[in-house]
Amino acid sequence: MMRRLNSDTSGFDAELQALMASDGVRDEGLIATVQALVDDVRARGDAAVLEYTARFDRRTVSSMTELEIPLADCAQAFAQLPADLKSALQLAASRIREYHQYQLAESWEYTDGLGNRLGQKVTPLDRVGIYVPGGKASYPSSVLMNALPAKVAGVDEIIMVVPAPEGVLNPMVLAAAHIAGVDRVFTVGGAQAIAALAYGTRTIPAVDKIVGPGNAYVATAKRLVFGQVGLDMIAGPSEVVVVCDGQTHPEWIVFDLFAQAEHDEQAQSILISPDAAFLDTVAVTIERLLPQQPRAAIIRESLQNRGALIHVPDLNAAVALCNRLAPEHLELSVADPDALLANIRHAGAVFMGRYTAEVMGDYCAGPNHVLPTSGTARFSSPLGVYDFQKRMSVIRCTPAGAKPLAEAARVLADSESLAAHAASAACRTDA
Repeated sequence: MMRRLNSDTSGFDAELQALMASDGVRDEGLIATVQALVDDVRARGDAAVLEYTARFDRRTVSSMTELEIPLADCAQAFAQLPADLKSALQLAASRIREYHQYQLAESWEYTDGLGNRLGQKVTPLDRVGIYVPGGKASYPSSVLMNALPAKVAGVDEIIMVVPAPEGVLNPMVLAAAHIAGVDRVFTVGGAQAIAALAYGTRTIPAVDKIVGPGNAYVATAKRLVFGQVGLDMIAGPSEVVVVCDGQTHPEWIVFDLFAQAEHDEQAQSILISPDAAFLDTVAVTIERLLPQQPRAAIIRESLQNRGALIHVPDLNAAVALCNRLAPEHLELSVADPDALLANIRHAGAVFMGRYTAEVMGDYCAGPNHVLPTSGTARFSSPLGVYDFQKRMSVIRCTPAGAKPLAEAARVLADSESLAAHAASAACRTDA
């Protein structure tokens, strides 16, 4: 089912390139459709949001007040959860909050040799919006992962939007909003929710940054409003790369591959190993276990289209290939994962050892599960507290300390033929 590749063959580079190619063709029709929708929401506000909610979510409501969920309802949803779900959510929230506390940046300053004070002031964003997929799919973990870092950062107000097709909304999402301390919740989804958050309507306040995953319409809308607001990232299909020395139980590895593949047909699961016999065993185990999976059809298509079992000569070659792939999730299912980690440069999150399944990171390990995809781990990082803080440079010159800086600034301004710049600096040299 999964394609077999060998890094030592002459055609490996071309095969790998074909494997990693995603459907990134620019869909001009989709862009035009979403642009018109965004413009409409910007122009007509609440009226447009109500119209698109009726059209796409099949909900007819008379006013925006019907689309806002009272915080008391979120608290009630949490209170009514079964004890095991309540405990699991609380554990996950506690661990996510604790982990992200370590990311807090603080303001700092120093005095230079001229007596001038230089520094950086760190402040939280005022208001952020989090988009949570809704309807039959339920992602309370997404609520926690997006809202809690913002809370830790000190964001004043968190606005959550979540679609509720035909009025269906999983209470777990509301319960997670309660635990995370979300300030307002609107059952609005799709590109119209992104536009409303970006530009504001009479009911939905404009935010400074939008975070959270969504479908192609949501992703396109995020691209179109970037600049009006900040964004976390434009995420592609989820992906995992597992490096195994052949000593992990093959069923463990297979379920790790299945866990990624069951997201959707475009998800990607790759196993890299220097043990060819182990790859054979995994292939057989996949065929044995797949029919038992509730989402078997999705998993099968994902593994057939985008999955791979890759043989490499040794674990050093596996590490080099991982850096080339820059995966969203990287499992190092080997005897000594630290030895490999030392040379890993590009990955969204690294899961160390045989007992650290990627799924733990999805829910409750603590680090954020919002990660760079499609090779963007080469230059970007997981969502974190730093995404909800901004930095201001602070400069204070003394009269004496200003003179040498002003003279240097005057010389440089003259070299750029900016006379007013030079004059502004010269005033301080003469004072």
